[in-house]
Amino acid sequence: MKKNIILKGKLINLRPLALKDAPNFCKWFEDPEVSMFISLRGRGAPSLKQEKEWINNNLKTKDNAYFCIETKEHEHIGSVSLMHIDLRHKNAEFGISIGNKRYWGQGMGTEATKKMLDYGFKKLKLHRIGLQVIAYNFRAQRTYEKSGFVYEGRLRDKMYFNGHWHDMIMMGILREEWDRTRRVGK
Repeated sequence: MKKNIILKGKLINLRPLALKDAPNFCKWFEDPEVSMFISLRGRGAPSLKQEKEWINNNLKTKDNAYFCIETKEHEHIGSVSLMHIDLRHKNAEFGISIGNKRYWGQGMGTEATKKMLDYGFKKLKLHRIGLQVIAYNFRAQRTYEKSGFVYEGRLRDKMYFNGHWHDMIMMGILREEWDRTRRVGK
């Protein structure tokens, strides 16, 4: 991923991940209302040192494209990514988190999702982008459907959280489906 890419939308801008973002991520990951919707890479909320190491490692890889979501006033409110980018097979996995809860339900996640799909299909020339979302995250599922993702399956009892097993929903979008949604103005 080029380090200077900025994707501009009407509500938000996407800019590359930076070490300065680590404190926000740590704060958000400590919030149970935020962390209940994300996988913390197999661990609890990271320390500032751990988060900076994670950011540093991801800045070095070409297999992931991580962007920070910012308001038009340059307030960092979350992140969006394409992970495990496989240019040979032309696919990647999508992820998003709006960590700043003041911005939930305002369409910023939908716009960030669509911007990343544009980036994946236009810039990276991908054929398929997939994702997994915890079954109780209905708001995210609606965002993905509005962006053109379709239901592909269910992984039963895939994630253990707060003393309970939860299913993960698999969704995906193919290049031709993305092209179709753009033609009809979604």
